[in-house]
Amino acid sequence: MADTTALGEDEQRLAELGYKQELNRTWSGFSNFAISFSIISILAGCFTTFAVGWNNGGPMAIFWGWPIVSVFILIIGFCMSELVSAMPTSGGIYWWASKLGGAKAGYYTGWLNLIGLFAIDASVAYGCATFIDLTLDSASASWASHYSLTRVFIIFLIVLALVALVNIFSSHLLAIVNNISVWWHVIGAAAVVLILLLVPNHHSSLHTIATAQVNNTGFFGGSTHGAGFFLYVLPLAAILTQYTITGYDASAHLSEETHSAADSAAKGIWRSIFYSAIGGWILLVSFLLAVQSVPGVTKAGGAVDAIFAQALGKNWHVLILAISAAGQFFCTTACMTSTTRMLFAFSRDGAVPGHRYWRTLNAKKVPVYSVVLAAVVAAILTAPALVKVDINGAPVPIAFFAVVTIGVVGLYVAFAIPIFLRWRAGDSFVTGNWTLGPKYKWMCVVAVVEIAITSVIALLPTSSAGVPWNDGFAMKYVNYTILVVPGALILLWIWWHVSVKNWFTGPRTTIDLPAARQPGGPVTSASGDEVGAGA
Repeated sequence: MADTTALGEDEQRLAELGYKQELNRTWSGFSNFAISFSIISILAGCFTTFAVGWNNGGPMAIFWGWPIVSVFILIIGFCMSELVSAMPTSGGIYWWASKLGGAKAGYYTGWLNLIGLFAIDASVAYGCATFIDLTLDSASASWASHYSLTRVFIIFLIVLALVALVNIFSSHLLAIVNNISVWWHVIGAAAVVLILLLVPNHHSSLHTIATAQVNNTGFFGGSTHGAGFFLYVLPLAAILTQYTITGYDASAHLSEETHSAADSAAKGIWRSIFYSAIGGWILLVSFLLAVQSVPGVTKAGGAVDAIFAQALGKNWHVLILAISAAGQFFCTTACMTSTTRMLFAFSRDGAVPGHRYWRTLNAKKVPVYSVVLAAVVAAILTAPALVKVDINGAPVPIAFFAVVTIGVVGLYVAFAIPIFLRWRAGDSFVTGNWTLGPKYKWMCVVAVVEIAITSVIALLPTSSAGVPWNDGFAMKYVNYTILVVPGALILLWIWWHVSVKNWFTGPRTTIDLPAARQPGGPVTSASGDEVGAGA
């Protein structure tokens, strides 16, 4: 039996869940909020996936779609806040699913979460590299004579290496970086909005940005009317919001390093969503107001940089790109932190091949090999971005958008599993300090339905040339999310039945301790003995 008389409140709660304190608990509640806010990063998602909204509906889709989808994501966040308050562990959603639904539910949840996190690392780092390249190109005529996928990919690898070094150096340094990141996102986003509102000589009307429609996908002959546009093309724009406002499970993954985690992590999740939703919409509206020519942006593939080039002089243009690129670097750093903590927790329970390496901590209490693995997997996932793709004469990063949607499907389906299981548990679920009360009965249902719909949308082809039976089909146009996610699930299903089900029992505790209070259900020790029971 472990002696817990000298433990603080956080360590006591962690002990009740079956774990000893291994990671450094140096993060404040603000730092916990900061990492989720940094991962959501309106300076990343709103810039890099703006084209998703523009090409699949245009200004109208962005203006109306962002706030509508944001409301549903906030409901998802509320459901997750309740869960993390009850079970504040680094395993996060994997741990919740395991305790509420058993080892099999935890296994699939953990792997979906991990796949999603790897993809988010890849997409944000690649977006950061793209904007670094754009910044340098706009600032110096001698930087490059033309856009180069190879050059951007090399910058991408450098970004991954630098972010890995920051993550390996110190968890205390990471907390400082994320605190700075919050203010960079707030002040930087405000600066971008002011520049776009005050500097251009002309602005689009509110009527234009609320009603103008674009179909730059090649589907339905480019029509912006009819059932095809409204039922297929327009829903694809939801990925702009769904991708940007994600990764807030970081507050759960960092809960073992956060003071007063049961409250701080819960508030970190929903507050990061709420403030990002408001700030992101204001930022996007400023983009739309600065548009000088809708056809010009469309011809450029919906790239947000085309708006800046239209509306601003060189110096203002470079400043906005630099603000975004720095914000995206902060975001990449936070994303990798979240990924490595999830990988550490999942490996702690033996669920990942080579788990002995990924759960190993260095002298600074950082899972160093997990950091290296996250960087390598991100590079491999993004390798198809080296293939050049043009749609309607404009360069479009199909591979980048595919990595984006892999992240959306992986993370959100993983979120849906414990949310559904919590709803199924009903009033028998033992809540933490932060709770939804009876509102969970409808919030959990709404959350799961929204995730189901947007996950299907994320699997759909984003270009007519990516549909096998259409003229001009080529693999380089395919949204390979439809191959990666189902393919991974098939492999996981085979592995489960061939091997994993015979030895994987879900979360392994690192101490034997009778739990005085066990949210969500019983904890078992590494030997399989129950050490606590749910109320």
